Formats: sequence, structure tokens, C-alpha cells
Amino acid sequence: MMPKDYWATPQAPRRRPIGIIDIGSNTVRLVVYDGLHRTPMALFNEKATCALGLTLESTGHLNPDGVPLAYAAIERFVRLANEMDLERLDVLATAACRDAKDGPAFLAEIERRCKVRVQLLSGEDEARRAAYGVMCSLTNADGLVCDLGGGSLELVVVDSMTCHAFTTLPLGVLRLASNSGGDSQKAATMIDQRLASVDFLDQVKGRHLYAVGGSWRALAQIMIDQMNYPLHVLDNFSLPADKALAMLNQIIQQGRKLIERVKNVSRKRIPNLPLAAQLLARLIEMAQPDQVVFSVYGMREGQFFLSLPKDMQDGDPLLSAASEWARAAGRFPEHGSELMDWMQPLFPGETAHLARLRQAACLLGDIFWSEHPDYRAEQAFLRILRLPFMGIDHTDRAALALAVYFRYTSDDSLEVVQQALALLPAERIARVRTIGAALRLGHTLSGGVPGLLSRTRLEKGAQVLMLAVPVDDPVFLPESFEKRLIRLAEEVRLPPRLARI
Repeated sequence: MMPKDYWATPQAPRRRPIGIIDIGSNTVRLVVYDGLHRTPMALFNEKATCALGLTLESTGHLNPDGVPLAYAAIERFVRLANEMDLERLDVLATAACRDAKDGPAFLAEIERRCKVRVQLLSGEDEARRAAYGVMCSLTNADGLVCDLGGGSLELVVVDSMTCHAFTTLPLGVLRLASNSGGDSQKAATMIDQRLASVDFLDQVKGRHLYAVGGSWRALAQIMIDQMNYPLHVLDNFSLPADKALAMLNQIIQQGRKLIERVKNVSRKRIPNLPLAAQLLARLIEMAQPDQVVFSVYGMREGQFFLSLPKDMQDGDPLLSAASEWARAAGRFPEHGSELMDWMQPLFPGETAHLARLRQAACLLGDIFWSEHPDYRAEQAFLRILRLPFMGIDHTDRAALALAVYFRYTSDDSLEVVQQALALLPAERIARVRTIGAALRLGHTLSGGVPGLLSRTRLEKGAQVLMLAVPVDDPVFLPESFEKRLIRLAEEVRLPPRLARI
């Protein structure tokens, strides 16, 4: 639980942004994050498709058509970064530049033109950063991180925020397409030959497989569309391995005919997606994970995470983000920790995981105060459902959005709300309704003003839900909150009682 004096700490000085330029085998990208803190928030994100690795297998050199595109994009990115007054700009190069004969000359020319230092990552460096990108978001990640780029595939076994066995393989989608000529049988032979050299896949059986990289994110988008899945958020979209395998095989069999029907899939990625599906399917068959999890975080976020001080690395990404938003948009942000303690009697014996989500709901429960009252509940729900949270799966994301939604209303008739409710079991639905009703009562009792709620006491007994308020304080006028008390009592299925202290 958050320390009592958490909100009393002086406001930190303005953070200067952190920039990362990623020179990949397929794309060159600049991401600028809003400073060093636990949850990387992107202020700016732009990519250029240069396909530097397109000709690597056939010629051993970088794609001559992509090189001038990359120079132009990187010069633009460095100029933008300089204008943004960054604290630091990291320029990273990966597999294509590492393996091409003219890679060193290409990087030297970038350094000459742009007056920056380029860090050429080894296969181990790239694999480690991809793994920490996933663990930056999912601190409980346990299994195999698989990062598919244009030039290489990185595999890393992770658990307890630690990297273990790893390898890098020349199985990036551009290389696979070039070597196989688009022939699925040739591709299958190459995939099997390369994966046969990995001696740690048996360690992953029954654990999770984390799929990282733009091609696999596009496959996740296709699966979401095919399933008519209610939550259109790619990060931490997960499926049982057998279901993922069945859907991948469907994509492989139907190919572009299926893929081209899906909106929001990059047209430039479409030709190689059947091969990307073939590779992921074979990994699932060989590693035998229990679950496939798609992550939007990878090498860049890993670079960001590894640059954080140790105390920040140890922080909770969800609560860090919720605290930041409460500070930025809440009226009385310190009220969140009071609400957390005040409603504790309603949730005896809750797990640490559920308490963490309730704490996030308490922090976020008042950041939508400025929305129009008629749309406040819906806006709060939609924004929390889609905000770039780290550290939660789709079930938890839906639960958090619903808890804050029910803080503003008890009406669950909206179609999007019904879709989110469908993701939760009955006991979680009862819980989020209770949290929402408690937030509504707590804010009404105190007006959101810190220090007042702690003068009241909420107790859930075997026979009654009791709220005790000071007898001599006009703030606690029963007419102002009794409907909210009745509503909360209905959610916990106990009669309400108002007591004076």
C-alpha cells in the first residue's frame, strides 16, 4: 500500500524527454519518451520503412534503395530530437547493420552526418533488451520472449525479472522471405533447421510465450478481428496456445485473402505475414507453451528500462502510471490513498494482485471530473480501456475500466460496457461494481477533499453494512450521501445502517 506521506513529497522538477532511434532491418524509428520514470510514455513515435535488410541474404550488403531513405529519416529524427531538448538520445542499430558487409561504413556515415554516436547491438544485447521490454510491462513474465524483426529472431527465457538462456537466429521476416522466395515448404525447412539448434525450448513447456515485433502484432490484430474480440488493444492480448495455433494455421492456409480483409493492418507487412504466422506456429509446436501473449513492448522499451535507476526499475508500472495521471488531472490526488484504506473493510482477504488493481481504481477515480456529467462515465470507461497501461492483462484492464465506470453510474446498458463485462467472471463483476459504488460514496461523503474521509468509518458485518460519521460535523449531512450508501449496500447485499460517532 502507498505510504501515508506519498502525496506530501515535493513536486519533482520537470523531466526532460529521452529519445531512442532504432535502426532496424525493416524500419527506422524514433520514439521520444517523456522522461525517466517507471512507465515509458511516448511523446513522439514515427517510423520510416527503409527495408535495409531486404537484400542482405542475396548480396551480403544493405539494400541500396533503402540506404538513402535511412539517411534521410535519421537526419530528420536527429534534428527533431535536438529541437526537443532531450536529456539523452540513444541511437541503436540491430541485425541488418550487424551482419551486412557495409554495415560499419553505413553507421560511420550516420555518425559523420548527424554528429551522433551509434551503438551497434550484438545479438545478446538485442535479445536482452527485447526481454526487458516485455518485463518492463509484465513484471511477472515467465516463459519465452520471442522478438521477430526483419533480420533476426531473438529468443530469451525469462522469469523473476531475469534473463536466462538466449539466442539470436537469422530468421527475420525479410531474410526468411528472401531465402525461401515465398515458398512455404522451403520456409518450413529453414525454420526447422534453425530452431533445431535451440537447446532450451523444452524449458518453456507449460509456460508463456511472449510474441514481440510488428509482424506478430499484425497477426494479433487479425486474430482480434476474426474473433470479434471486444477489446481492440494489442498489448497483452493473449490466447491459449492451442487456439492461437489453430488461428495461425487458418492465416497460413488462407494467406492474403484473409489478411487483406482486416482493417488497420499495414499494407507493407501483408506479403510477409503468412511467413510470420508459419514461424510463430512452429515455435508454439516446438516450445509447447500454455499461453501466447502479444506484447507491444520490445527492444526500445528494454533500452529505456535498463537506463532507469534501480529504485525506479523496482517500481510498479501500473501504479506509477496511475499516480502520474492522478497528479496531472485529479482535483485532490492525495485522496486516492485515503479511499483505498477507507473501503478496505469491504474486501477482507483480497489478494495482493486484486488490491493493486483496486488501488489503481482509487487513484484514477477522479481524473475525469472535468468531463461533461452526461458522458463522464462513458468517457472514463473508454479512456481507461485504451490508455497505454503497463502491467495488466485484458481481464484486469476491463475490470479497472469498469470499476471507474461504476464510480459514476450504475447503468450497465452501454454495448461497450456489456462487451467488457463479458470478459469477467461473475465474482469479478460483483467486485468492480462494489469498488465503483464505494468510490462514489467516498467522493460524495468528502467532496474529494483530503482528510475528511478518515473521520468516517465503513464496516461490513455479517448482518449489516455500517457507515459511521461524526455527529457534530455539518459536512456529513445524511441527505447528501444516503442514496450512495444504499447503493453500496445493495452491491454487497446487506442492509445499510448509519451510525454517529
